[in-house]
Amino acid sequence: MTKKKRLKFFKHFLFIILISGLLFIHFFVPRLITEIRNPVVGLIKRNHNVSYKINADPFSKIKRKVITVNSFDGFKLSSRITYTNFEEPKGTIILLHGIRSNKNHFIELSELLSKNGFNSVALDSRAHGESEGDFCSFGVNEKKDIQSLISYLIATENLDHFGVWGQSLGGAIGLQAMGYDDRIKYGIIESAFSDITMTVNDYFQLYTGFSVKPFSNYLIKRAGAIAQFDINDAKPLKYCATINQPILLVHGNEDERISFKYAQDNFDKISSSQKELLEIDTAKHADVWNVGGDDYFNKALEFLNTNSK
Repeated sequence: MTKKKRLKFFKHFLFIILISGLLFIHFFVPRLITEIRNPVVGLIKRNHNVSYKINADPFSKIKRKVITVNSFDGFKLSSRITYTNFEEPKGTIILLHGIRSNKNHFIELSELLSKNGFNSVALDSRAHGESEGDFCSFGVNEKKDIQSLISYLIATENLDHFGVWGQSLGGAIGLQAMGYDDRIKYGIIESAFSDITMTVNDYFQLYTGFSVKPFSNYLIKRAGAIAQFDINDAKPLKYCATINQPILLVHGNEDERISFKYAQDNFDKISSSQKELLEIDTAKHADVWNVGGDDYFNKALEFLNTNSK
């Protein structure tokens, strides 16, 4: 092969690599953000939520059942109801897990709530656990799923006086749901972001070591287009302005994934006069329960009891 032919071949090779790279970035990389069921994504991004052991009784006779609710856009969503034995329940807590987790994360917490007089409903968010769907929309569609769930629970299960308890993604969904549906009477929100675009920028820097906001902004816009949701609506901060219910925000001050400053931003924007921001010293993103320990759960139960019916 002559030098001229080698140069031509090399240019063609670089062109193919460039086009392949651009196609990969355009079509696949955004799916790392929003597509939950993609098996390749599952290998790269795993759920790292840490459960706190609440001394659950493995022989407990607490009554539970799994229900299926239709979302506003036709997906079947799986939830597990855990009932209290109290003759007069104090209320119903909707439990919202983090990304790539599921309702089983709340087995022990639901038992704790049951023993303290609360029914609870642990939801598999769309595209998670046993619920249908492929894409997470970071609260845009999920807040409407909560609305559908509440309507079902009122009509079919005769449950009432709803609160939410959400972690990370579930916390962000909880904020949006509280601002969207005033049938939610109170909420505990842990480690929630305030704006998905800023969070994607932060994650890009965390995992690559540098920040290129135009590029990460492009990725989240593409993710929204692929999953068919408006990224400008994936902003819990926007919904905080319409939250008038009692609310307890909880965040670790060493959270490496979602900065504590976003909790402060959400807190400042919330309209409610009954709001509190609880800073868990030395806690990171996934270990709020472990670091906070019994003191935190006692605080949470105090909040729930204060706002029970």
